[in-house]
Amino acid sequence: MINLNGTLVANDSSLAQNRAFLYGDAVFETVKMVNDKVLFMEDHYFRLMASMRIIRMQIPMNFTLEYLEKQFLQVAASNGCADSCRIRITVYRNEGGFYLPKTRSVSFLMTVQPKETKSYIFSNEPYEVELFKDFHVTKQLLSTLKSTNRLIQTVGSIFADENGYQNCLLLNEDKNIVEALNGNLFMLIGNRLSTPPLSEGCLNGVMRKQILEIAQKMENIEVVEEVISPFSLQKADELFITNVIVGIQPITKYRKKSFESTLAKQLLQELNHKENLV
Repeated sequence: MINLNGTLVANDSSLAQNRAFLYGDAVFETVKMVNDKVLFMEDHYFRLMASMRIIRMQIPMNFTLEYLEKQFLQVAASNGCADSCRIRITVYRNEGGFYLPKTRSVSFLMTVQPKETKSYIFSNEPYEVELFKDFHVTKQLLSTLKSTNRLIQTVGSIFADENGYQNCLLLNEDKNIVEALNGNLFMLIGNRLSTPPLSEGCLNGVMRKQILEIAQKMENIEVVEEVISPFSLQKADELFITNVIVGIQPITKYRKKSFESTLAKQLLQELNHKENLV
C-alpha cells in the first residue's frame, strides 16, 4: 500500500516507480507539427539522441529518426490535430534502483496539444522581463539539455507571475545572462546580433539554431555568440526570445528601457517563408 493524498491505495501506480518522477531521470523534446510534418525533425532527433548519450541512457535499436517521426504522426492523427499541434516526447529510464538505476533501458511517453495557428505569429503585445536572481544556471553540459529537472524555470515563472512580468532572464554563476525561462535570448545592438554561447549554460535550442542560420544570411547583420552581461541590456535596440513553439517572442521592456522589434519581425517572416508556413 502507498499513501496518496491521505488515502491508502494499492501500490500499483506506475508514477510511484517512475524515475522521471522520482529523480528527474528523463529528457524531453517539444516539437511543432504542421500539415502532417514535424518541423525541424532532424534537429530534434539528433539533440534527443545526444542528450540520451550524455546522461548514459541505452538508446533502443528501433529509435531511428523514421521510427520516432512515425510515432509523432500517429499520435497527432489519433488526436485529430496533425494539421497543427505541439507534441512532447519524454524519454525516461525504466524503473528500478535508487540514484543508481538497475537498468539503462528506457521508455517514452508522447502527449499532444492542438494549436490554433500553423504559421509563427508575430506578437505586438507588451512583454516585460526582469532578471531572476534567486538561483543560477550552472555553466556545464547538463544545463544545455532539456531534462525534466526544470525547477529554476518553474520557480522563476512563479516569480514573474507574482511580480507582473511576462518572463525572466536567467543568470549563471558569473552573473551573465544565460537565457529566458522558456527559450534562448538574442540581443541586437546596432547591426550586431548576439546570443550567449552554449558554454554559458544555455539550452542548445533548436529554434536558436534556425535563427542563427537565417540571420547569418542577412545583409548588414553581424551575428556572434558571445557573453551578454546584464549591463548590456540597457544598450540594446532589440531583445527577443526564441523557441520552437512560439518562434520569436519580442521583448518590449526591461526596467526603464523599451525596445524595437524590427529585426525580430523580419526574422519571423523569413522563418515562416523558409518552412513554407505562409
